[in-house]
Amino acid sequence: MINTLLLLGAMTLANDAARPTIVVVLGASGTPEYGEQFKTWTGRWTEIAAKSKAELVIVGQDSSPSISDRDQLQQTLAKHVSLGGEPLWLILIGHGTFDGQEARFNTRGPDFTALQLGKWLQASQRPLVVINCTSASGPFLARLSGANRVIVTATRSGFEQNFARFGDYFSRALLDPKSDLDKNGQISVLEAYLAAAAGVREFYAEDARLETEHPLLDDNGDSRGTPPDWYQGVRAVKQPKAGTTADGTVANQRHLIRSLAEASLSTEERTQRNQWLAAIEAIRLKKSQLQEDAYYAELEQYLLKLAQLYASKSAPE
Repeated sequence: MINTLLLLGAMTLANDAARPTIVVVLGASGTPEYGEQFKTWTGRWTEIAAKSKAELVIVGQDSSPSISDRDQLQQTLAKHVSLGGEPLWLILIGHGTFDGQEARFNTRGPDFTALQLGKWLQASQRPLVVINCTSASGPFLARLSGANRVIVTATRSGFEQNFARFGDYFSRALLDPKSDLDKNGQISVLEAYLAAAAGVREFYAEDARLETEHPLLDDNGDSRGTPPDWYQGVRAVKQPKAGTTADGTVANQRHLIRSLAEASLSTEERTQRNQWLAAIEAIRLKKSQLQEDAYYAELEQYLLKLAQLYASKSAPE
């Protein structure tokens, strides 16, 4: 009996490790109006999780919690940060504040800071995607930035403290085929980011309001972030002056609802493919520094590897 239970436990862990995990944190609403909006956004993430077959954990929804939402989140992350090679997605829905030094996410009990969240995620061995949909969320980007991480914030600084609508448009974008800019049958974090940013801009333009939220995306670990207007399609057309590259390559490789071709790849194959795609993008960025023959020779080695990988998946068994 004990051996059977141990086997079932091991099988559960193996199954969880083979699929993404989405942790949605539903913060303090403040007013019933905001509460209804946040529930709608959370409902979309529930739909996304079902379609992507991801494990879903919602923090902040229990009407009679035995511990604070902050402590539940800390415990949830401690359980999931090292579980498998599929990404851990952390979605923060609610309100944020900034006191000039530290940004906070408002929960129904004690809040947590960007610094605290950074410590809770420090041991993470999984690819990580964090979408902070709150006002004053900009400082979370620098605190959480790192290798193999995609960090998206609704604002570019802690001083953008008005209610942020970015989370509404982002959750819509992941379910809207129109967000698929590169027409590969799936919507990446980068594509949803760009679609959401466009939706936010349109909202403020239609109401002739001053735009009080400007999202940022970081996926190269430099803690700077890249604004949406740096992109044409899914490719950055501007580069930072400091010698680093613009973000977007990793974010465009992170998908939840995958195409059939993407779903056919194992976690290991997907990781290898993503490394080849990153190498191709790096070669393209240095095109002006290479002779034409050398440029195409460097590209060819990775393009052939990609072709062989996809051919192996489409070949009849």
